[in-house]
Amino acid sequence: MSGHSKWAQIKHKKAKVDAQRGRLFTKVIREITVAARFGGGDPEHNPRLRLAVDKAKEINMPWDNIERAIKRGTGELEGVEYVETIFEGFGPEGVAFLVKVLTDNKNRTTGEVRHIFTKHGGHLGAPGSVVWQFEEKGIIYVDKDKANEDQVLEVALDGGAEDVKDEGDSFAVYCQPKDFEQLKKAFQEKGIEISEADITMVPQSSVRIEDERTAEKILKLVDALEENDDVQKVFANFDIPDGVLQSIASRS
Repeated sequence: MSGHSKWAQIKHKKAKVDAQRGRLFTKVIREITVAARFGGGDPEHNPRLRLAVDKAKEINMPWDNIERAIKRGTGELEGVEYVETIFEGFGPEGVAFLVKVLTDNKNRTTGEVRHIFTKHGGHLGAPGSVVWQFEEKGIIYVDKDKANEDQVLEVALDGGAEDVKDEGDSFAVYCQPKDFEQLKKAFQEKGIEISEADITMVPQSSVRIEDERTAEKILKLVDALEENDDVQKVFANFDIPDGVLQSIASRS
């Protein structure tokens, strides 16, 4: 798992205690709206919408909010028109970043994202400068207290997974995006609880960051990007050792 994914997992567990729910709601509502606009309002026939609705349920979003977001996407209710785009950039030590945004004002968001990169020792890159370093994958996480390795491997093989990795407290199961729903269903049918599941961008190689000060700069850049309301997801190709991550997390 990349350092960014590990950092996200650490923050995700902490967020269950002190989540900034308003910001999470805003991001998920935008994703639901755009997913419904492009693929229709039925989650059963729109995988992107189904994934967004699942995220909404994870953060206990009321169904009325979900339904209104879907209707805004399909045009049944008036709403803001969001544009989807991806920014490519570089952080300290040449770490590559992909930043997925949904915005109602691309010029404003471009300025904000550029400012965040500059403030934290990075810069925006030209289109195509970063995206080639990443591959789209589905990832399903299963905590080790919910299933052992043999159980996870059995379901992964039967469900069409490409790889299973030991990530310390959990197993990460990788698959092609087209197999994501099938694999997720396979775990559910076996009664194995999934801690997290998403379709994400996985770096083909990573920049190892062992210096704690440099690692902290990179993680502050990640956090600053994710705190922007227009930013939906941040992907990066750094790898920070667990001990360094835990040390930083203990102080934050």
